[in-house]
Amino acid sequence: MSSATTSAARRFLIWGGATGWVGGHLEKLLISQGKDVHTTGVRMENQIEVQRVLDEIWPTHVINCAGKTGRPNVDWCEDHKLETIRANVIGTLILADECEKRGVHCTVMATGCIYASQYTPDHTHLTSSSFRETDPANFSGSFYSYTKSRVEDILKHYPSVLILRLRMPVSDDLHPRNFVTKITAYARVVNIPNSNSILYDLLPLAIAMAEHGETGIVNFTNPGAISHNEVLGLYQEIVDPGFRWENFTLEEQRGVVKAGRSNCELDVTKLLGIVKRYQAEEGGWEGEVPEISVAYRRCFERMREGLQSRGGALA
Repeated sequence: MSSATTSAARRFLIWGGATGWVGGHLEKLLISQGKDVHTTGVRMENQIEVQRVLDEIWPTHVINCAGKTGRPNVDWCEDHKLETIRANVIGTLILADECEKRGVHCTVMATGCIYASQYTPDHTHLTSSSFRETDPANFSGSFYSYTKSRVEDILKHYPSVLILRLRMPVSDDLHPRNFVTKITAYARVVNIPNSNSILYDLLPLAIAMAEHGETGIVNFTNPGAISHNEVLGLYQEIVDPGFRWENFTLEEQRGVVKAGRSNCELDVTKLLGIVKRYQAEEGGWEGEVPEISVAYRRCFERMREGLQSRGGALA
């Protein structure tokens, strides 16, 4: 979709926005911006229904937030391979293809969990370079990641598709899908630096990128990497001083999970270049994508304020 499309003519359709976590955040954000926004929960693998929804709503922009990540985690995908294929591969391609036929820009909320970085023996420091958008996937330790890397290899050939690679997404609340909610609920956690995506910083940018007609693959995380202990330390400092946690090793983790877990840092040079370009435009984009430690501190401060305003403060 051309960036010349006027704001009044834009119509957003969020796939998976009816009940989804990220989709729900996007819907609220688009509404707050005064945008024409619609949502659907139609299964993407049902091609006839996908065609019907697109032809009824006639969006200019589709944002695909649907797919299978597994409940409560990606281990689910190991035992439900066909369902995972239908949603993450067949459905994703059907939606992208039907959008392409209609000249509709399609943003896919994808994942960066297709890489495995190298670390020191204790896994506390990275020893390899961060992964760029052009680097081939090198992690297939989970069926979820395998499907995501395979479908991305096909999606990137669609000229009107934007692929945003999120990692360990975090919201300002304690939603069950929030990465922070997950690790605070675990009895023990590993302590490994990773790229993370703070939704407060990134979702407004996703909308701007769709409106600008960006295409191709973009690593969609805050700059830098942060370890689980650093995240939980900030959570303890800002949100819940009484919180305690214990660590265990990767080897011990492998004994309690079915699927391997991706641990990596993504290079966000391309993303920051886009941000700089938008900020330089007339009436430029006012957001920013801060370094991950700074972003987490701000996130937890907003989380604490939200809890206090609802009378549920932990601090």
